[in-house]
Amino acid sequence: MAARGELSPSALADEAQLDRPRTSRAIGALVAKGLLVRVPLPGDARQARVALTGAGRQLHDEVFPQVAAINQAVLQAVDDRALRQLDRLLTALTARARALNAELVQDVRADRRAGGSRRVRPQR
Repeated sequence: MAARGELSPSALADEAQLDRPRTSRAIGALVAKGLLVRVPLPGDARQARVALTGAGRQLHDEVFPQVAAINQAVLQAVDDRALRQLDRLLTALTARARALNAELVQDVRADRRAGGSRRVRPQR
């Protein structure tokens, strides 16, 4: 988000590979701490984007290099060949997880009056 600017909560959830309810709770907590701000979309008060505040940007700029350095130190445990293989495996697993999720989740709103659910249960 720091590099991309304002994002919708849905786009942020997709970027972070988190579910929307968890992302919504995280956004609320970060807004309460003054690290994020909700920016209403002109003409549609129901929708908003989220953006870093000055304090949020400052925290990101301070913490991100430390996290990147830790990640680099962890990756030194494997050679380049193993790292490429790990990248291929993680890419394949992520693609499969996304495909399964697309199969199992209907992209329609639940009819709450009928007790409907957006999640489709797999056949057993």
